[in-house]
Amino acid sequence: MRRATVFLLTLAMLAAGAAAVDAKPRKKSPRLHSFRSCTNLLGYAQRNGLRVVRNSSIGRPLPPRSVGGGDDESGGGSGGSDRGAPMPVAAPAPAAGEGTSQTNVQEAGVDEPDWVKASGTTLYVVKQGKLRAFDANGARPRELGAIDVPGYSQDLLVRGDRALVISTLDQEPVAFAAQAPAVSPAHWLGRTRLLEVDISDPARMRVLRELDVEGSYLNARLTGATARVIVRTEPRGLAMPQSAGTVPGAEAKRDWRRSVKRTRTRAWLPSAVVRDRRKGTARRRALVRCKQVRRTQSFSGLGTLTVLTIDMQRGLPAVDADALMTDGDTVYASQDRLYVASQRWLEPDATRAEILDSSATGLHAFSTEKAGETTYVGSGEVSGYLLNQWSLSEHEGTLRAATTSMPPWDSDARSESAVRTLQERDGRLVKVGEVGGLGKGERIYAVRFIGDTGFVVTFRQVDPLYTLDLSTPGSPRVVGELKIPGYSAYLHPVGDGLLLGVGQDATAEGRRTGVQLSLFDVSDLAHPVRLDRFGLGDDSYTPVEYDHHAFLWWAPQKLAVIPAQSYTPERSSFAGSVAFKVDRAGGIAEAGRMAHPAFERFGGDSYDRAVVVGEKLLLLSGVGVLATSLAAPGPGEFVRYGT
Repeated sequence: MRRATVFLLTLAMLAAGAAAVDAKPRKKSPRLHSFRSCTNLLGYAQRNGLRVVRNSSIGRPLPPRSVGGGDDESGGGSGGSDRGAPMPVAAPAPAAGEGTSQTNVQEAGVDEPDWVKASGTTLYVVKQGKLRAFDANGARPRELGAIDVPGYSQDLLVRGDRALVISTLDQEPVAFAAQAPAVSPAHWLGRTRLLEVDISDPARMRVLRELDVEGSYLNARLTGATARVIVRTEPRGLAMPQSAGTVPGAEAKRDWRRSVKRTRTRAWLPSAVVRDRRKGTARRRALVRCKQVRRTQSFSGLGTLTVLTIDMQRGLPAVDADALMTDGDTVYASQDRLYVASQRWLEPDATRAEILDSSATGLHAFSTEKAGETTYVGSGEVSGYLLNQWSLSEHEGTLRAATTSMPPWDSDARSESAVRTLQERDGRLVKVGEVGGLGKGERIYAVRFIGDTGFVVTFRQVDPLYTLDLSTPGSPRVVGELKIPGYSAYLHPVGDGLLLGVGQDATAEGRRTGVQLSLFDVSDLAHPVRLDRFGLGDDSYTPVEYDHHAFLWWAPQKLAVIPAQSYTPERSSFAGSVAFKVDRAGGIAEAGRMAHPAFERFGGDSYDRAVVVGEKLLLLSGVGVLATSLAAPGPGEFVRYGT
């Protein structure tokens, strides 16, 4: 499966970088400093670049990466009394039969990019190298128009009559040095293209402007009319000269050092090209100015993490940019803050003492309170490793972070997890509270923060669901614990003090057996109870475990929809979507099962998204869309894209 492939590739990349990585990186201060001038930035980059080259091994440029025209599916994830009030519920949902569902996001009012967006009765889908608009008002979805979009992976944000398409383009293979202790060497010069699309007439969509960015797309958020796109750029100044791959090592090192010494400022900062399709103009510009770049007190790499602020009403280019000379892995945003987390990796064979002493996740906070503006406010660190964006949550000025002490490849009897609280003080994110000792010998599989409460799932053989009271930031505490077989990888509030978990059932030895939905009553935090469970059978899986955008909860109908596949040794026995009615009285009851008609014919594609439009439930895959009844989900008419 794709999740397993990504995990193995990640481990392979880490292993490849291990030879150039020190097992004991120096502790670094989280405080960031601005460069005084371009001369100051260039001197810092060249000085540290020479040190990096001196400590790096000579390697040859990588062979070109095979980049096809297909889609790269995303992925990515509470003192008071012991009895807690029922969990907060999101803003009121529209009445049954009215309205349109939106992308399943972490925070209400903060949209996240996805390949499907709904606006009224119009669906926008970016797949197969095209942005398509569908009229979902009739009984059968009807394609209104389509335009070509570049790249092999796209994300989409929509606001009013504008769409922002974010595409990953071909990447140039280049040999780099390992930039810092415990940072894997980079091998690709990424390119990202942003397209501003006029969608005022879905039948005649047109690209107005383009922004080609030197850097790899990390993630984005949309709050009001302001989009913030995060890219990370490897420094061209550290690229190994072409001649270095054909000469002896000592001479290659000399060529490399001479190359670094000859660099100019533009070799260390990302650039961008702005194209206006209407005027037929194009111009290259620096993505950020030297004084807009900040660095950590201790050297932590020469790559650049850039936050581009885009006014969706004005369009491209970005109206603001902020850059940090560090790496970034995870993005989380609340209504008025954007956080980028940077994980410090270690060698896989590092000792437990080395990991506990040196492992940390850097956290960088930006204020997003003002429309069209992003302002850096401070940085901090927490020990351990984040799971995904769900490991972070900001509430009433306090950031909560859930981490596991040991890295994913070494989560054994020595690991445990903790939740820490941080607040902004004089340009720093300072820890004010901590509750630890969660899941000893296990790692975190799911986190959900809701108001003053928190829920953490850890797993190795059984699934402890921990309930946390976070109402006093300086004294977070565990209130309750529930141990059941298996685990939940995604948690979703479904009203009335209920929490729905989606994950895997497991044997007593911890062997995973198939998809399991669990309904928890957490209205009494001290005594969480599993009210019901529903299994999809052996050898089944769902993308919801690693991609929360694949999950749909439609509150008016109390309906949950997930994509799922189940396998036999010969072939897939089911690929499609399954709908469930979920409530306190009835528990979890299957409401409909919709098999993907094109699974065999179109290369194993299946549904990955579900959208409600009025009385219809629309299921979307990489090759087409199916419309069925919301009241009684079942087989419907499948419409292939382009027909």
